[in-house]
Amino acid sequence: MKKVYYLKTCDTCRRILNEVNLEGFEQQEIKSNPVTESQLAEMYNFTKSYEALFNKRARLYKSMGLKSKGLSEKDYKNYLLEEYTFLKRPVFIVEDEIFVGNSKKEIEKLKEKIG
Repeated sequence: MKKVYYLKTCDTCRRILNEVNLEGFEQQEIKSNPVTESQLAEMYNFTKSYEALFNKRARLYKSMGLKSKGLSEKDYKNYLLEEYTFLKRPVFIVEDEIFVGNSKKEIEKLKEKIG
């Protein structure tokens, strides 16, 4: 399976999608088609952590004061399901691996995997 979760209004997502070969990828735009609980569970199976999927740079994270709340894994899961902006993006699933976020290191690993 090859799938990418992204946000079309995110310049970084658009840049990365233009840099990688998306042939054969199912693409899901998370604002118009939010991540479902089963999709989030699938991502969790790879990372074993909802926090690893959570975008702590989101404006909403700061404005809601979540940094000082000491969130649990259950909290992270609930926020991820409630608000698309909390998903660290893009998220690529390539067969048996997941690539989360936009760090150079993560994108290089992704490029190596898909060729």
